[in-house]
Amino acid sequence: MTSPVWWRRRAAAAAVWRAFRGERGGLVGLGVLLLVVSLAVAAPLVTAEAELDVTTAPGSPLEPPSWEFPLGTDVDGRSVLLLTLWGARVSLLVGFAATVLSVVIGTLVGLAAGHFRGWVASVLLRFTDFFLVLPSLVLAIALSTVLPQGIATIVLAVGVTSWPATARLVRAQTLTVESRPFVERARALGGGHAHVVGRHVLPAVLPLVLANTTLVVGNSIIAESTLAFLGLGDPSAVSWGSMLQTALSSGSVSAGAWWYLVPPGLAIVVVVLSFTLVGRALETVLNPGLRGRS
Repeated sequence: MTSPVWWRRRAAAAAVWRAFRGERGGLVGLGVLLLVVSLAVAAPLVTAEAELDVTTAPGSPLEPPSWEFPLGTDVDGRSVLLLTLWGARVSLLVGFAATVLSVVIGTLVGLAAGHFRGWVASVLLRFTDFFLVLPSLVLAIALSTVLPQGIATIVLAVGVTSWPATARLVRAQTLTVESRPFVERARALGGGHAHVVGRHVLPAVLPLVLANTTLVVGNSIIAESTLAFLGLGDPSAVSWGSMLQTALSSGSVSAGAWWYLVPPGLAIVVVVLSFTLVGRALETVLNPGLRGRS
Protein backbone atom coordinates (compact mmCIF):
# COMPACT_ATOMS: atom_id res chain seq x y z
CA MET A 1 0.00 0.00 0.00
CA THR A 2 1.33 3.42 -0.95
CA SER A 3 2.22 5.63 2.02
CA PRO A 4 0.74 9.13 2.46
CA VAL A 5 4.25 10.57 2.29
CA TRP A 6 4.66 9.20 -1.22
CA TRP A 7 1.35 10.71 -2.29
CA ARG A 8 2.31 14.10 -0.86
CA ARG A 9 5.63 14.06 -2.68
CA ARG A 10 3.92 13.02 -5.91
CA ALA A 11 1.41 15.85 -5.57
CA ALA A 12 4.24 18.32 -4.85
CA ALA A 13 6.14 17.14 -7.94
CA ALA A 14 3.00 17.53 -10.05
CA ALA A 15 2.49 21.05 -8.72
CA VAL A 16 6.09 21.95 -9.58
CA TRP A 17 5.63 20.62 -13.13
CA ARG A 18 2.40 22.60 -13.60
CA ALA A 19 4.17 25.77 -12.47
CA PHE A 20 7.20 24.98 -14.63
CA ARG A 21 4.99 24.68 -17.71
CA GLY A 22 4.09 28.31 -17.21
CA GLU A 23 7.74 29.32 -17.65
CA ARG A 24 8.15 29.61 -21.42
CA GLY A 25 11.93 30.05 -21.28
CA GLY A 26 12.32 26.97 -19.13
CA LEU A 27 10.21 24.88 -21.50
CA VAL A 28 12.25 26.02 -24.50
CA GLY A 29 15.48 25.19 -22.69
CA LEU A 30 14.17 21.79 -21.62
CA GLY A 31 13.06 21.00 -25.18
CA VAL A 32 16.49 21.91 -26.60
CA LEU A 33 18.25 19.82 -23.97
CA LEU A 34 16.06 16.79 -24.65
CA LEU A 35 16.81 17.13 -28.37
CA VAL A 36 20.58 17.42 -27.84
CA VAL A 37 20.68 14.52 -25.39
CA SER A 38 18.59 12.36 -27.75
CA LEU A 39 20.94 13.11 -30.66
CA ALA A 40 23.98 12.33 -28.51
CA VAL A 41 22.52 9.04 -27.29
CA ALA A 42 21.42 8.04 -30.80
CA ALA A 43 24.75 8.94 -32.44
CA PRO A 44 26.08 5.33 -32.45
CA LEU A 45 22.78 4.10 -33.91
CA VAL A 46 22.64 6.49 -36.87
CA THR A 47 26.36 6.92 -37.60
CA ALA A 48 29.46 4.75 -37.67
CA GLU A 49 32.20 5.49 -35.14
CA ALA A 50 34.76 4.30 -37.69
CA GLU A 51 34.16 7.49 -39.67
CA LEU A 52 35.89 9.39 -36.86
CA ASP A 53 39.15 7.65 -37.78
CA VAL A 54 41.42 10.01 -39.72
CA THR A 55 42.71 7.10 -41.82
CA THR A 56 39.24 6.36 -43.20
CA ALA A 57 37.93 9.92 -43.53
CA PRO A 58 35.53 10.05 -46.50
CA GLY A 59 36.12 13.68 -47.52
CA SER A 60 38.88 16.10 -48.41
CA PRO A 61 40.39 18.51 -45.87
CA LEU A 62 38.30 21.58 -45.08
CA GLU A 63 35.55 21.03 -47.64
CA PRO A 64 32.82 23.68 -47.34
CA PRO A 65 29.24 22.62 -46.51
CA SER A 66 27.58 20.51 -49.21
CA TRP A 67 24.83 17.92 -49.60
CA GLU A 68 27.28 15.16 -48.70
CA PHE A 69 28.73 17.07 -45.74
CA PRO A 70 26.07 19.53 -44.43
CA LEU A 71 28.56 21.19 -42.04
CA GLY A 72 31.68 20.67 -44.14
CA THR A 73 34.76 18.69 -43.16
CA ASP A 74 37.68 19.20 -40.79
CA VAL A 75 41.39 19.27 -41.56
CA ASP A 76 41.41 15.47 -41.82
CA GLY A 77 38.38 15.21 -44.10
CA ARG A 78 35.96 14.05 -41.42
CA SER A 79 32.39 15.32 -41.33
CA VAL A 80 32.02 18.24 -38.91
CA LEU A 81 28.38 17.23 -38.33
CA LEU A 82 29.53 13.78 -37.28
CA LEU A 83 32.21 15.24 -35.02
CA THR A 84 29.69 17.59 -33.42
CA LEU A 85 27.27 14.73 -32.69
CA TRP A 86 29.96 12.53 -31.16
CA GLY A 87 31.50 15.49 -29.37
CA ALA A 88 28.17 16.07 -27.63
CA ARG A 89 28.49 12.64 -25.99
CA VAL A 90 31.81 13.50 -24.34
CA SER A 91 30.90 17.08 -23.42
CA LEU A 92 27.56 16.08 -21.89
CA LEU A 93 29.06 13.05 -20.13
CA VAL A 94 31.77 15.14 -18.51
CA GLY A 95 29.29 17.90 -17.72
CA PHE A 96 26.82 15.58 -15.98
CA ALA A 97 29.44 13.46 -14.20
CA ALA A 98 31.41 16.47 -12.93
CA THR A 99 28.16 18.09 -11.78
CA VAL A 100 27.14 15.00 -9.81
CA LEU A 101 30.54 14.93 -8.09
CA SER A 102 30.44 18.66 -7.39
CA VAL A 103 26.87 18.69 -6.09
CA VAL A 104 27.40 15.63 -3.87
CA ILE A 105 30.51 17.16 -2.27
CA GLY A 106 28.89 20.58 -1.92
CA THR A 107 25.67 19.18 -0.46
CA LEU A 108 27.45 17.02 2.12
CA VAL A 109 29.77 19.83 3.19
CA GLY A 110 26.92 22.36 3.28
CA LEU A 111 24.66 20.10 5.32
CA ALA A 112 27.42 19.31 7.82
CA ALA A 113 28.49 22.96 8.13
CA GLY A 114 24.90 24.09 8.68
CA HIS A 115 23.78 21.29 10.99
CA PHE A 116 26.76 20.95 13.29
CA ARG A 117 28.16 23.74 15.40
CA GLY A 118 31.50 24.50 16.97
CA TRP A 119 34.80 23.36 15.52
CA VAL A 120 33.18 21.13 12.87
CA ALA A 121 31.41 24.06 11.24
CA SER A 122 34.50 26.26 11.59
CA VAL A 123 36.79 23.73 9.90
CA LEU A 124 34.34 23.09 7.06
CA LEU A 125 33.77 26.79 6.46
CA ARG A 126 37.51 27.55 6.38
CA PHE A 127 37.98 24.61 4.00
CA THR A 128 35.22 25.97 1.76
CA ASP A 129 36.64 29.49 1.88
CA PHE A 130 40.04 28.14 0.84
CA PHE A 131 38.56 26.67 -2.35
CA LEU A 132 36.45 29.79 -2.93
CA VAL A 133 39.42 32.14 -3.04
CA LEU A 134 41.35 29.88 -5.42
CA PRO A 135 40.52 30.35 -9.12
CA SER A 136 38.68 27.14 -9.97
CA LEU A 137 39.89 27.08 -13.58
CA VAL A 138 43.54 27.47 -12.54
CA LEU A 139 43.14 24.67 -9.99
CA ALA A 140 41.44 22.46 -12.59
CA ILE A 141 44.30 23.13 -15.03
CA ALA A 142 46.84 22.18 -12.36
CA LEU A 143 45.03 18.91 -11.59
CA SER A 144 44.67 18.07 -15.27
CA THR A 145 48.39 18.67 -15.75
CA VAL A 146 49.65 16.42 -12.96
CA LEU A 147 47.13 13.60 -13.46
CA PRO A 148 47.01 11.23 -16.46
CA GLN A 149 45.05 12.64 -19.39
CA GLY A 150 41.57 11.19 -19.78
CA ILE A 151 37.88 11.79 -19.27
CA ALA A 152 38.04 10.65 -15.63
CA THR A 153 40.72 13.25 -14.92
CA ILE A 154 38.61 16.02 -16.44
CA VAL A 155 35.58 14.94 -14.40
CA LEU A 156 37.68 14.90 -11.23
CA ALA A 157 39.34 18.24 -11.99
CA VAL A 158 36.06 20.01 -12.70
CA GLY A 159 34.08 18.28 -9.93
CA VAL A 160 36.47 18.92 -7.04
CA THR A 161 36.96 22.58 -7.93
CA SER A 162 33.34 23.69 -8.43
CA TRP A 163 31.59 22.55 -5.24
CA PRO A 164 32.13 25.53 -2.84
CA ALA A 165 29.26 27.63 -4.25
CA THR A 166 26.87 24.68 -3.74
CA ALA A 167 28.18 24.17 -0.21
CA ARG A 168 27.54 27.82 0.71
CA LEU A 169 24.03 27.67 -0.78
CA VAL A 170 23.14 24.44 1.02
CA ARG A 171 24.53 25.69 4.33
CA ALA A 172 22.41 28.84 4.16
CA GLN A 173 19.29 26.82 3.40
CA THR A 174 20.13 24.32 6.16
CA LEU A 175 20.38 27.10 8.74
CA THR A 176 17.01 28.44 7.58
CA VAL A 177 15.30 25.05 7.80
CA GLU A 178 16.78 24.16 11.19
CA SER A 179 15.43 27.37 12.71
CA ARG A 180 11.86 26.28 12.03
CA PRO A 181 9.62 24.93 14.83
CA PHE A 182 9.12 21.44 13.40
CA VAL A 183 12.88 20.77 13.52
CA GLU A 184 13.08 21.98 17.12
CA ARG A 185 10.10 19.75 17.92
CA ALA A 186 11.85 16.75 16.34
CA ARG A 187 14.93 17.38 18.49
CA ALA A 188 12.83 17.76 21.62
CA LEU A 189 11.24 14.36 20.91
CA GLY A 190 14.67 12.74 20.82
CA GLY A 191 15.50 12.88 17.12
CA GLY A 192 19.20 12.38 16.47
CA HIS A 193 21.41 13.94 13.83
CA ALA A 194 20.56 11.34 11.20
CA HIS A 195 16.81 11.71 11.80
CA VAL A 196 16.83 15.52 11.71
CA VAL A 197 19.01 15.75 8.60
CA GLY A 198 17.53 12.82 6.71
CA ARG A 199 13.83 13.35 7.48
CA HIS A 200 13.54 17.12 7.78
CA VAL A 201 16.53 19.10 6.50
CA LEU A 202 17.52 17.16 3.38
CA PRO A 203 13.99 17.00 1.82
CA ALA A 204 13.68 20.77 2.30
CA VAL A 205 17.11 21.45 0.78
CA LEU A 206 16.86 19.12 -2.23
CA PRO A 207 14.60 21.36 -4.38
CA LEU A 208 17.12 24.18 -4.12
CA VAL A 209 19.94 21.74 -4.91
CA LEU A 210 18.04 20.56 -7.99
CA ALA A 211 17.64 24.08 -9.32
CA ASN A 212 21.31 24.83 -8.65
CA THR A 213 22.38 21.58 -10.35
CA THR A 214 21.07 22.68 -13.74
CA LEU A 215 23.25 25.79 -13.52
CA VAL A 216 26.29 23.78 -12.43
CA VAL A 217 25.98 21.50 -15.48
CA GLY A 218 26.36 24.46 -17.80
CA ASN A 219 29.43 25.68 -15.92
CA SER A 220 30.92 22.17 -16.01
CA ILE A 221 30.48 21.97 -19.79
CA ILE A 222 32.23 25.32 -20.18
CA ALA A 223 35.06 24.14 -17.90
CA GLU A 224 35.46 20.90 -19.86
CA SER A 225 35.49 22.77 -23.15
CA THR A 226 38.09 25.20 -21.79
CA LEU A 227 40.38 22.39 -20.59
CA ALA A 228 40.01 20.55 -23.90
CA PHE A 229 40.68 23.77 -25.80
CA LEU A 230 43.91 24.18 -23.82
CA GLY A 231 44.96 20.67 -24.84
CA LEU A 232 44.36 19.10 -21.41
CA GLY A 233 41.47 16.85 -22.41
CA ASP A 234 41.45 13.24 -23.56
CA PRO A 235 43.43 13.19 -26.84
CA SER A 236 41.59 10.08 -28.01
CA ALA A 237 38.07 11.51 -27.50
CA VAL A 238 36.23 14.08 -29.60
CA SER A 239 34.55 16.89 -27.68
CA TRP A 240 33.39 20.37 -28.57
CA GLY A 241 36.39 21.89 -26.84
CA SER A 242 38.87 19.62 -28.62
CA MET A 243 37.24 20.51 -31.96
CA LEU A 244 37.85 24.20 -31.31
CA GLN A 245 41.41 23.49 -30.20
CA THR A 246 42.14 21.47 -33.35
CA ALA A 247 40.54 24.12 -35.56
CA LEU A 248 42.72 26.82 -34.04
CA SER A 249 45.98 24.86 -34.09
CA SER A 250 45.48 23.62 -37.66
CA GLY A 251 45.09 27.10 -39.14
CA SER A 252 41.39 26.80 -39.98
CA VAL A 253 40.80 30.35 -38.79
CA SER A 254 43.30 31.85 -41.23
CA ALA A 255 41.98 29.54 -43.96
CA GLY A 256 38.46 30.95 -43.51
CA ALA A 257 36.95 27.57 -42.63
CA TRP A 258 34.18 29.03 -40.50
CA TRP A 259 32.19 25.79 -40.70
CA TYR A 260 34.82 24.10 -38.53
CA LEU A 261 34.51 26.69 -35.76
CA VAL A 262 30.84 27.66 -35.67
CA PRO A 263 29.14 24.26 -34.97
CA PRO A 264 31.04 23.32 -31.76
CA GLY A 265 31.07 26.91 -30.50
CA LEU A 266 27.36 27.34 -31.18
CA ALA A 267 26.61 23.96 -29.57
CA ILE A 268 28.36 25.04 -26.36
CA VAL A 269 26.45 28.34 -26.28
CA VAL A 270 23.05 26.75 -26.98
CA VAL A 271 23.44 23.94 -24.42
CA VAL A 272 24.76 26.21 -21.66
CA LEU A 273 22.00 28.76 -22.37
CA SER A 274 19.39 25.99 -22.24
CA PHE A 275 20.64 24.77 -18.86
CA THR A 276 20.57 28.35 -17.61
CA LEU A 277 16.98 28.84 -18.78
CA VAL A 278 15.89 25.61 -17.07
CA GLY A 279 17.73 26.53 -13.89
CA ARG A 280 16.27 30.03 -13.72
CA ALA A 281 12.78 28.65 -14.36
CA LEU A 282 13.19 26.11 -11.56
CA GLU A 283 14.39 28.84 -9.20
CA THR A 284 11.30 30.91 -10.01
CA VAL A 285 9.00 27.92 -9.50
CA LEU A 286 10.58 26.79 -6.24
CA ASN A 287 10.92 30.36 -4.92
CA PRO A 288 7.84 32.31 -6.10
CA GLY A 289 9.24 35.46 -4.47
CA LEU A 290 11.65 35.75 -7.41
CA ARG A 291 8.74 36.14 -9.80
CA GLY A 292 8.12 39.71 -8.79
CA ARG A 293 11.78 40.67 -9.24
CA SER A 294 12.11 39.41 -12.83
